[in-house]
Amino acid sequence: MKHIVILCDGEFPRKPYPLHLLETADAVVCCDGAVLKYERYLKRTGRNGLPEAVVGDMDTLPPSQQKRFASRIVHETEQDFNDMTKAMRYVLSRHPDVTDIHILGASGRREDHTVGNLSLLMEYTRLFDLGGIRVDLVSDYSTAFAVTDTCELHVGQGRRFSLFSPDNSLTIQSEGLVWPTDGVVFDNWWKATLNRASADIVTLTFSHPSLALVILD
Repeated sequence: MKHIVILCDGEFPRKPYPLHLLETADAVVCCDGAVLKYERYLKRTGRNGLPEAVVGDMDTLPPSQQKRFASRIVHETEQDFNDMTKAMRYVLSRHPDVTDIHILGASGRREDHTVGNLSLLMEYTRLFDLGGIRVDLVSDYSTAFAVTDTCELHVGQGRRFSLFSPDNSLTIQSEGLVWPTDGVVFDNWWKATLNRASADIVTLTFSHPSLALVILD
């Protein structure tokens, strides 16, 4: 298994699980100014190393710092996609053997960035040929990932569970949740949120292949 961390310029993680992902990553790719937070973290914890790459349009990395990291910068000026997506594109092109991509620092500080980044998890299933690569967005508060068809999720009994979809023609039958989602119409964001797993395994049965987002605590 090979796991890579994409570190965004939002709220830097503090809790053990996301920090464990950061510390054990086979490679770290920073989005723009996130490299400064990563550097401060390395100094604070006495760790050595630098990110493999700093990807983005460089709008949050001062010119003086761009010179320092010049050998690692992948400068992409196009604005059709944000820096997180540019970093995803970089990882997939440079690491064909990657099995897990953990996105950290993609939430907090700005709600608009948070909502946009969460929705991009679903979009990545259409933009990229992910195959069996697992992609999730991990913060101090939750783990989020996209699902596109019927699946079994080993989440653990009692875990908080929220489900979102932009497809209001989709129905998702569920087993293993306190409140079944069978009758939910996904015509607003709140419709299948704040649920809880009543069993270790949650089964979601899609009416047709589509996009959905799961957020766990």
